[in-house]
Amino acid sequence: MSLLSDLVNLNLSGATDKIIAEYIWIGGSGMDIRSKARTLPGPVTDPSKLPKWNYDGSSTGQAAGEDSEVILYPQAIFKDPFRKGNNILVMCDAYTPAGDPIPTNKRHNAAKIFSHPNVASEEPWYGIEQEYTLMQKDVNWPIGWPVGGFPGPQGPYYCGVGADKAIGRDIVDAHYKACIYAGIGISGVNGEVMPGQWEFQVGPVEGISAGDQVWVARYLLERITEISGVNVSFDPKPVPGDWNGAGAHCNYSTKTMRNDGGLEVIKKAIGKLQLKHKEHIAAYGEGNERRLTGKHETADINTFSWGVANRGASVRIGRDTEKEGKGYFEDRRPASNMDPYVVTSMIAETTILG
Repeated sequence: MSLLSDLVNLNLSGATDKIIAEYIWIGGSGMDIRSKARTLPGPVTDPSKLPKWNYDGSSTGQAAGEDSEVILYPQAIFKDPFRKGNNILVMCDAYTPAGDPIPTNKRHNAAKIFSHPNVASEEPWYGIEQEYTLMQKDVNWPIGWPVGGFPGPQGPYYCGVGADKAIGRDIVDAHYKACIYAGIGISGVNGEVMPGQWEFQVGPVEGISAGDQVWVARYLLERITEISGVNVSFDPKPVPGDWNGAGAHCNYSTKTMRNDGGLEVIKKAIGKLQLKHKEHIAAYGEGNERRLTGKHETADINTFSWGVANRGASVRIGRDTEKEGKGYFEDRRPASNMDPYVVTSMIAETTILG
C-alpha cells in the first residue's frame, strides 16, 4: 500500500511540463457531479485557453443513445488539492454539438443574467451557507448514529466539541483546507444542530463565480467523503421527525444595498421577492416541503415572511444591517440541494431586473 500511496502522491512537476486537468460537470439529475481527466502539454490559467471536450450524454441521462455526444465548455479553473503541482480542476457547462446549452445546463442562463448591464453594475455579492449530512456508506443513516436508532436529542451538537458531538470533523477540516488550496472563497465551517450534519460557507463572491465555487466545493466534498468511506447527503430533510433539516441559506447584497441608504433598497428587494415567492420556492430545491414546515428554524413553505434577526422567517435582515442602515439580507428558503446557478441568478433577476 505504501507504493500505491507514493504513486498517488507523485509530484510530476520535476519530471515533465505536462499537467492533468480534471473536467467537472453536472449530470442529468441536476445534483450528480461527474468528472474525467485529460493530459495537457503545460500549465493553463485561463479557461478560454483550455480545449473543449465531449462525453457520452446517454450515460448521464442527458442525451439519447443514437445522438449521445455532449460538449464540455471550460468555464473556471481551480488548483487541484489531490494531485497538487500545476494540475487543475476545471468547472464546465454542457452544450449540444450545435452549440446550444443542454436542458440541465443552468449556468448558461445564469451567466446571461449576470452579464446584463443593470446587474453587472450592481456587483451582486453572495454568501452561501451549504449544509450537508455525512451518512454511513452501507445504510442511509447519519454517521455516529446507532443503526436503526437515534442519538440524544438536539442541543449539544451545534458547534459542539468532543467525540460524541462533533462527528466527522476530520472530513470537515480536510474539506476546508482543500477548498482554500483550490482557490475557493470558503469563509468558514461549523457543526450543525443535528449530529452528523455540518455546514461550510462560500463568500462573499460576486456573480457567476458564486455558483462555480459552490459546485467545485461540493465536488471536493464528494471526493473527500469517497476517500473516507462515507457518503454525503444534500437531502433537505435526511431524517424525518424532530431533527433539523439541511438548507443553503443565501446571503445577498448589491452595491446600492451596501452604500448609505441601502436598508430601504433591501426592503424594496424583499417586497419583490414576496411577489414571486411561489416561483422562487419551485426553483429552490427538491423536497424542500419536508424542510420548510415552520419548525426547526424555518418558515412555512406556503407563507412568505421577513424580519430582523428572525431565523423563523423566509428572509432575515441582520441586526448590524438594521443598525448601520445598509448591508445585506439572508434568503433562508433554499434547500441544501439547490442549484447555486439558479438561486443566485434568480435573486438578482427578481431584485434588480424585476
